[in-house]
Amino acid sequence: PISSGLGEIYQYTLSVKKGFEDKYDAMKLREIQDWIVKRQLSGIKGVVEVNSFGGKLKQYEVTINPSQLKGMGVTITEIFEALENSNENTGGAYIEKDPNAYFIRSEGLAETPEDIEKIVVKNQGGTPILIRDVATVKLGFAPRFGALTRNGDGEVVGGIVMMLKGENAAQVMERVEKRVQQVKKSLPEGVEITPYLVRSKLVNNAINTVKTNLLEGGLIVIFILVLLLGNWRAGLIVASVIPLAMLFAVSMMNVFGVTANLMSLGAIDFGLIVDGAVIVVEAIVYRLSLRQANATLTQDEMDEAVTDASKKIRKSAAFGEIIILIVYLPILALSGIEGKTFAPMAQTVTFAIFGALILSLTYVPMMSALFLSKKHTTHGNPISDSIIGFFQRVYFPILNTALKFKTVVLVTTILLFGVSLWRFTNLGGEFMPTLEEGDLALHQILPPGSSLEKSVEVSGKLQDILMENFPEVEQIVTKIGTAEIPTDLMSMETGDIMVILKPKAEWTSASTREELVQKMEKKMNELPGISYEFTQPIQMRFNELMTGSRADIAIKIYGDDLNLLFQNGKETEKLISDLEGVTSVTVDQIVGMPQIIVRYDYSKLAQYGLQVKSVNTIVRTAFAGEKAGVIYEGDRRFDLVVRMPEEMRKNIEDVQGLLIPLENGQSIPLSQIAEVNLEKAPMQISRDNTKRKITVGVNVLDRDVTSFV
Repeated sequence: PISSGLGEIYQYTLSVKKGFEDKYDAMKLREIQDWIVKRQLSGIKGVVEVNSFGGKLKQYEVTINPSQLKGMGVTITEIFEALENSNENTGGAYIEKDPNAYFIRSEGLAETPEDIEKIVVKNQGGTPILIRDVATVKLGFAPRFGALTRNGDGEVVGGIVMMLKGENAAQVMERVEKRVQQVKKSLPEGVEITPYLVRSKLVNNAINTVKTNLLEGGLIVIFILVLLLGNWRAGLIVASVIPLAMLFAVSMMNVFGVTANLMSLGAIDFGLIVDGAVIVVEAIVYRLSLRQANATLTQDEMDEAVTDASKKIRKSAAFGEIIILIVYLPILALSGIEGKTFAPMAQTVTFAIFGALILSLTYVPMMSALFLSKKHTTHGNPISDSIIGFFQRVYFPILNTALKFKTVVLVTTILLFGVSLWRFTNLGGEFMPTLEEGDLALHQILPPGSSLEKSVEVSGKLQDILMENFPEVEQIVTKIGTAEIPTDLMSMETGDIMVILKPKAEWTSASTREELVQKMEKKMNELPGISYEFTQPIQMRFNELMTGSRADIAIKIYGDDLNLLFQNGKETEKLISDLEGVTSVTVDQIVGMPQIIVRYDYSKLAQYGLQVKSVNTIVRTAFAGEKAGVIYEGDRRFDLVVRMPEEMRKNIEDVQGLLIPLENGQSIPLSQIAEVNLEKAPMQISRDNTKRKITVGVNVLDRDVTSFV
């Protein structure tokens, strides 16, 4: 794929400022999103798609009146064909008239509702029947399978910027945020664009974490080296290896295409990096201390001493670094997800250690010969001598006591080791610790068959509960169902609630993410009949890509009988929901979808001379709407569709009474050639020999996988 769920790097909403509510409705906002915002963001390097979400997709709608159709002897098919045949441009080549060539072009595209109303359907007795005689032309909108709500204030319109797979998220985000500032200037008065889920927030947090760890780790190592080596010059020489080794590692990362991230840079240990340099410098300092007291060495004597010390210790220093490098080789052999996750870490550490090895054999001896003091004194460093002396005074009595009571020490050690092994087997485990993204994601699930309006209403109530009871919440956006381009397939009874949180320093209701989740879930359970899944935005997408489930742990049960599968899924939910650490358990709703099923009677179809495809076209046109052309408004284009009026698309009786035209000019209701029933249908249909399945999703706090076994 050219993008994935992890490519959703920038999500935003378009809303109306106070005082402009009457000027922009859901249809107008969606038009602004599609033709102003989306077009400007789509041209950014690294952006593959901008998906619009929510609002009402504008269409030119020809609403047919069944009674008028019957009275005029007109069929839906004839209306559809008339619209197709009376809305087009064409070319007629050209006419040569010396010295010019005149190109012929006809302009027959309808531009306004009035143009559409005047289209001729057919002639009846010399009298033309127009579209306005049998239908109403108006502005409508496409059937909605999704909606977007924000902060309990009702519906808004939004967009999702998708990044091209393989691009650098930080660089693309920088371009997107820069372009958004330009987009804001082109928005109509009263409309504002508000980002709510921005990948740069996580990227910046990760980069700041790495910067803090590297800076603090480097300073600590430098401080310890200067303090304990007893020679501040030697300490600084060793410490200078850190930035140089990092420079070497970053250069090699650039050459081999290893990205800088929390895993690659966060694993660097400066203690390992300076290990070889410490050995070399200590050997040099020790060799210099053997010289005659208060003697001052010439540069040649200094060079000779440093060279002699470095030659004798270089094997030990090199082997020490090589042994550390060997530890990381198995990680480089990992494949799949493990390889993608940990290989950059092993490569970066390997680059840094290899650079430090080269420096310890070249740079460190050279710097020691140039900058270490050439004058030897008998007195050492009082601070380092005191520290080392303290540890020796503590260590030697303990060592002598241990040697005196060997049996007791040995038995105690073995017992402690046995206890540690037993405790280790009960610790549980996880592939990777959960990275706190700074925001929360909830998955709201209503009973199957719930309408879009009901989902919007429930999402508003949930948003009010969270906004009113938790000051940690900055904003909440709920994506319900799916957009017209279904890049994220969800039914209308499900929704993703993105809870954007303030910085942790501003939290008052809870001190940890786990505590906040527990309190939120307790409050939200006041609304009955709704189930939830708590996770994080990127973690949710990552889980989906790995297992097809948004939960942390997915349990899949396979079989042939959907009802039995659902029963087993509910039993599994009971077994797991009480386990310690479980926050929520959800079961796929694979049965119980209310549907209006049309089953054709082939003998009746044959009796009336009808075919399934032609009848299906009439059913689809009447209720879903069939595209009959395009209407242009300048550089904007909108579908021209034919469908029944909304008040005649409400009940099963409307489906049963749909008139099907016959070749003799008569019409019969759909119920005469088919059974139209309201049934609880399965939500999962298998047409091959593969097993059907149900997924039980489990979200946990500590992710202790062992407890589930």
